[in-house]
Amino acid sequence: MAKHNIDPVLTEIVRNALDAVADEIALIVLRTACSGIVRDSMDYSTAVCDAKGGTLAQGLTTPLHLGSFHDAMQALIRRYEGDVAEKDVFIFNDPYLSAGQHLPDIYIIRPVFVEGTLEAWATTVAHHNDIGGIVPGSNSIGSTDIYQEGLRLPFIKLSSNGVDNQAVLDILSANVRVPEKVLGDLNAQIAATAIGVREIQSLFAKYGKATLRATFAEIHDHAERLARSVIAEIPDGTYRFESWIDGFGENPEPIRFCAAVTVAGDEITVDLDGTSPQVPAGINAPVPFTKAACYAAIRSIMGEEIPNAQGFTRPIHVKAPLGSIVNPRPPGACGARGITGFRTMDTVFGALAQAVPHRVPADGNGGSSIPAIGGEYQGKPFVFVETFMGNWGGSASGDGQEGVTHMGANQSNVPVEMIEAEYPIRIEQYGLVPNTGGPGKYRGGLSMIRDYRFLGDAGTMTLRSDKRRFPPFGLSGGRAGAPCLSIVNPDGEARSLPVLITNPVTLRNGDLFRHVLPGAGGWGNPFERDPECVLEDVKLGKVDREHARLAYGVVITGEPPVVDAEATKKARAA
Repeated sequence: MAKHNIDPVLTEIVRNALDAVADEIALIVLRTACSGIVRDSMDYSTAVCDAKGGTLAQGLTTPLHLGSFHDAMQALIRRYEGDVAEKDVFIFNDPYLSAGQHLPDIYIIRPVFVEGTLEAWATTVAHHNDIGGIVPGSNSIGSTDIYQEGLRLPFIKLSSNGVDNQAVLDILSANVRVPEKVLGDLNAQIAATAIGVREIQSLFAKYGKATLRATFAEIHDHAERLARSVIAEIPDGTYRFESWIDGFGENPEPIRFCAAVTVAGDEITVDLDGTSPQVPAGINAPVPFTKAACYAAIRSIMGEEIPNAQGFTRPIHVKAPLGSIVNPRPPGACGARGITGFRTMDTVFGALAQAVPHRVPADGNGGSSIPAIGGEYQGKPFVFVETFMGNWGGSASGDGQEGVTHMGANQSNVPVEMIEAEYPIRIEQYGLVPNTGGPGKYRGGLSMIRDYRFLGDAGTMTLRSDKRRFPPFGLSGGRAGAPCLSIVNPDGEARSLPVLITNPVTLRNGDLFRHVLPGAGGWGNPFERDPECVLEDVKLGKVDREHARLAYGVVITGEPPVVDAEATKKARAA
């Protein structure tokens, strides 16, 4: 860590100003994007980076994106060293050619010049509705290599010193199913980064280059110091955990994740050796994404006062074996790699729970499920993609939440009204499912259910989901949550679907798809749960009386319901 004789008050002012710029970029994307996956699900991210590509501030968006920015920026800077002009705009998406994440995630990056010198970068990445490939939405679990997944973009200048490269947009438009959505979201990113450049330049105009360069360095160093102080409080040792993805296709074979988290003084190493080899399906996670998952898990047990700057990652080391599902060799498919990042986080959480049990919640629903429905309606193609989540597990401080995102995502469920207004889909059920939260002293969050009625002429659907065979685990004596469920036409000729669909499902007009997320795990012994909390759950419809008796040993009688204290005492003793 470098030493700088600068004002700590000024450092805090600048840090907050950079956070505000990153959030402003995020808000502009939100307000100007065209697709539901960006505008409503908020599957995008923004950041401000220093001249060397180190992240200084992150918008309040997706942690699994944000930890990946550094590798992409390093690769971009190496590729264009000495060839970056003030009005350049860069575009890319490829995991192997440009350190991206998966093809639907398109980066738009602008350099920030001050008096002729490159001083910073304004950056965005957004999950686009479609990038071509073999299935609508491009989350092609059935792909066996990246060539099947859509249009690959290496580092390209979308604008070269202010001169637009229309050929790139023409190629993009010709390769995607819904070009008006894709180009609309790209324009949102382009506009947002332009405002980011303007705001960063205004900071340099106010404080000067020398002061801000030193301040940027101090932000990184301060984040590192705080991170090291937190790590130093964790007992030294190696903590191991394993978890699983159910597998893909009609006959899934479980996919193993292993994490050995070693704490030594003020440094921490995550070794993923033993994790399954890469697979011939689109769920391999490029290593920048894997590193981001590990950073996000460890960051979550640190205090909010630590800047979300690259410096906090310096004492964190990630080892991911080449050729594994968490570090695939090209041309491994990775269109639906998000599930692997979520499972990596969950595995690291399981290891951390052994070291700091009161800081880590039980397992949640395992990240978003992504239904992608595409087809034709009234003579025009459409693509509907959403991130459907979620819940958290119980923790030492209380019950798990419902209707919330996985910690690695910070995304949102698309409002019913927005889906029905824009797509030939009607949402006929959306709510919580009783008795599905893992029992514990603190109960896991309940499952959520969503019914999609297809009203189009003809369509296909893919699905990324998980945690049926291996439901969310409990901690400290808590029990697992309920498994996930996916059915087409549950009230007719019902057909159960795999968790990870490799062959797209054909949808006919009037078909109904029902998806139930897994329930989250519980924390602590269920028989230590306060009977009044169980009674409140019964009153709210989150637990029925039979489940209260079987899972918690609490007997509820009467109307209005009350706890039968004597019967409860006997039930728990038995």
